[in-house]
Amino acid sequence: MVIDDPLDFEGDNDPLLSTPRPTKRKKVIGLDDLLVEFCETGKDELKASAAKAKAKGRPKGYNSDDEDKHVTEKEISFCKFVEECEEKAKALDPGEEVPQWGQQVFSCQKSPTILNCTGVENCQLLQSFCGLEHLGFDLEIEKGEGFLEGMLIDGWLLKLILLYGSVEDSIASWALTKLLYSSNKKLQDSASEFWDSLLSLNEDDKPQVNFGYFPSYSILKGALLNYGYLQDAPCTTTSTSETAVAGTSDGGPPQNITAWLRLVSACCKIRKLHPVFSPSEAEDLLVTVISLFLDRQLEGLLLILGDCLNSLVLYFSTSEWECSCLMVAESISKRVRMDLNCLRIVDCITGTNDRSKFLRSQLALQLLKNSFSLKVANVEKILKSVTSTNVKEKECNFFMLYVYLVLMDNLLFSSDAFRNKPAIIEAWRTYLRNCSTQIGCTDWRFYASKVRNKASYLLQGAISKKPAAGGGSVSAQ
Repeated sequence: MVIDDPLDFEGDNDPLLSTPRPTKRKKVIGLDDLLVEFCETGKDELKASAAKAKAKGRPKGYNSDDEDKHVTEKEISFCKFVEECEEKAKALDPGEEVPQWGQQVFSCQKSPTILNCTGVENCQLLQSFCGLEHLGFDLEIEKGEGFLEGMLIDGWLLKLILLYGSVEDSIASWALTKLLYSSNKKLQDSASEFWDSLLSLNEDDKPQVNFGYFPSYSILKGALLNYGYLQDAPCTTTSTSETAVAGTSDGGPPQNITAWLRLVSACCKIRKLHPVFSPSEAEDLLVTVISLFLDRQLEGLLLILGDCLNSLVLYFSTSEWECSCLMVAESISKRVRMDLNCLRIVDCITGTNDRSKFLRSQLALQLLKNSFSLKVANVEKILKSVTSTNVKEKECNFFMLYVYLVLMDNLLFSSDAFRNKPAIIEAWRTYLRNCSTQIGCTDWRFYASKVRNKASYLLQGAISKKPAAGGGSVSAQ
């Protein structure tokens, strides 16, 4: 083999070498060319069909103005038809707006009458510690009330009292005044914690320290009136106006209302030790706390309001509760209007104990009794009045029927008082079934769809709650 000879893979068929171009083929038609050709063909066909229609379909003497006039007449007739439909819809639904729930509970706040607690720094508790030399620091009592406020905020005042084992009336009264009227948030919270500790009981149901000064009903009620509470405002003046819904002009609820609620709850929990309120006073406080649920400014305090409500409900003895519950329900029913406010009140009583359920049932009973102007709260008469509402009538007030449905359901099923009345329960189920079936899904009347949906929902609950064996009429008195 000669060295200069090419190798086997260096022959003519080397793939790396450029190959000659193939002979030029016929031009390939692309998709764009086909599309253009199709469009042009379609235009020709459209022109031909249009010419043919013009020659055959149109009569002699055709005028394009006649066609435009015909189209205009159709548009006018269609617009008239739409206007007629709108008028009928307005006749069925007048466009009424149901006001939102909310009542003005507080007005302008007043200045407290007595805030002067001079000489509290001279109490025996602090004087007894001043003589102790091993403290290593001065108590600086000469600074007066400011020194005592600092001790209260830092928690040292409570520690001294727990160490001392008792608290003087002057200190307890001073701390209560700071709790109810102080504008300093830290001082207010510290005073609230101070009184929570005083009113809390140990495992033996005894107080942690000895004290003889308790918050009274007059002090708590006076503080609430200073906050601007509208005590005897009837439902006609505390209407659901824009001011009540949006909030009052002073920019918020009373600063000390949270501490006030916590204090009332704490006072209720020590009834075994000391009954702070009489039954009539507790009834008034319960009515007050329930009315606070209508203030939209207090929506952020629902947990505290609920705890205070449950504490007041459980404050009454077993022998006092039934009569007191009736008094509370009657008082609330006179203060609340028959609109979304009454439903708000009933829904806010969320306790699962028997007393809360009974209160919810009695409140619904009194609201329905006042609405139908009955002298005696008889459930059979109330049920007959509610079920006499004919949903097929053109003038049917569906909004009031919606309110009646919710209240009637709470009356019958919140407590077990009517579970053994199968005749009443069955009549109620029948009416709910009629409401859910006789109101069409295309019924445009005001609140009709909500009544239908609510009736269907309540019917499912009424079916699941089977009554006990028994029967007969019942009077709710």
